[in-house]
Amino acid sequence: MENKGSAENQKQLLGHPVGLFVLFFTEMWERFSYYGMRILLVLFLTSKLIDGGWEWSRKEAMILFGWYVMLIYIMPLLGGWVADNKWGHVKTVIVGAVIITLGHASLALADLPLEMDLKFFFYIGLLLLVVGTGFFKPNMSSIISKMYPP
Repeated sequence: MENKGSAENQKQLLGHPVGLFVLFFTEMWERFSYYGMRILLVLFLTSKLIDGGWEWSRKEAMILFGWYVMLIYIMPLLGGWVADNKWGHVKTVIVGAVIITLGHASLALADLPLEMDLKFFFYIGLLLLVVGTGFFKPNMSSIISKMYPP
């Protein structure tokens, strides 16, 4: 993807391109999402039903947690390839952020107090978080590197 303006001509704030601050807060939101899920996933799965959890065994919860973390670290390979060969870094980051947002929305739907079983939304939410993070994470540094002159 071609840069619309040269790095030297960008607006500055505190000696850095203004866009850096937008990227910083977006990255901070994504990291909050990731580490929040790392902390809460096993606790949610192993909590008693009366406490709002799913009462899984610790072993079952740790297996799902392991798969989640492994896929979070593998998916950036796909995200980097998509950015380099198909969409470019900016579009891939935007798509990744939207997918992460949809993942969190899906997780919220999974625990609505309805008569039907909504666990499907839980698994879809985790999958969306994995794919979204895979698109988002590897491309942020590429965008930042284009903001500064070589």
